[in-house]
Amino acid sequence: MKKGIFFGIIGNLFVGFQPIVANSRPQSLDALIFASMTCLIEAIIFFPIMLIEIKRKHSKRDNHTSSKEIQLSVLQNWKKNLRLLLVIGVIFGVNQLLFFVGYQYAGAINGSLTQKTTVFFSLLFGYIILKEKITKMQIIFSIILFFGLILAITQGSFNFLLIGFDAMLGVLILLGMTCLWMYGHAITKPIFNRNEATPIQMVFLRNILSAIILISAYLIFFPISNFQLLLIPINAFYYVLMGFVYGAGLVSWYFALSYLDVSVATIIFSPTPIVTAIFATIILGEAFTVFHMVGTFLVILSIYVILKQK
Repeated sequence: MKKGIFFGIIGNLFVGFQPIVANSRPQSLDALIFASMTCLIEAIIFFPIMLIEIKRKHSKRDNHTSSKEIQLSVLQNWKKNLRLLLVIGVIFGVNQLLFFVGYQYAGAINGSLTQKTTVFFSLLFGYIILKEKITKMQIIFSIILFFGLILAITQGSFNFLLIGFDAMLGVLILLGMTCLWMYGHAITKPIFNRNEATPIQMVFLRNILSAIILISAYLIFFPISNFQLLLIPINAFYYVLMGFVYGAGLVSWYFALSYLDVSVATIIFSPTPIVTAIFATIILGEAFTVFHMVGTFLVILSIYVILKQK
């Protein structure tokens, strides 16, 4: 339990810091090339972790099963789900791009709060795709969650026209990203249920596929000479840092899950908007207002109640 809480706290710091790195990157790094490199760095981080996991899996089995047989079994499961994996690669590649575009317009604080609607979309797709039940209390607190979000974003005015077109566009992009993100996880779940891939393998696969797709898209729309931007030290620092922070957040999440129930781990990770607000105020100069504070409280409370109902 204590180890789970420890990884939850570490994860909060990494996840909360993601929007800060995203919005402080050099202007020469556009969202597409930044998303491409972030996915590639994440894949590089998770590749050795995946190999260690496969090796441990072999050590737990009897001596009659060779490591080569286990590796072939893993590859066969990937091949069996190739079409779905390609779809997942596209979804999470687009999501990574929308992440940077959305935060650029919405700002770190509003963007971080918007991402907490994942719990609502989890309920929605769980009901539509996985046929999971939704309680009345979950519906009520989903409404409260969005009330808190709107309260924070509009600064209590509840007038979207007052927050500006760019900020509103950013929030809408992040809502779409969050919806797509949860849809990606919903269609991934059956693969886990059939034991045809582990979460670690899926993170590696989705990131390497996303990187290939995004880099290919970049080559179509932009000249190859733009890749020289990646060699500039300050640019390299930011995309490596972004990949590391994003990857470390995921590693912390999976370590927390190894010690805690999913709902408990999610609740522990729910205060990330507070971490983002602290970093955004200090580093980016964003204002964290009373409306942000009340909205954040309502969002976190709603997440707690919704997950406790599961």
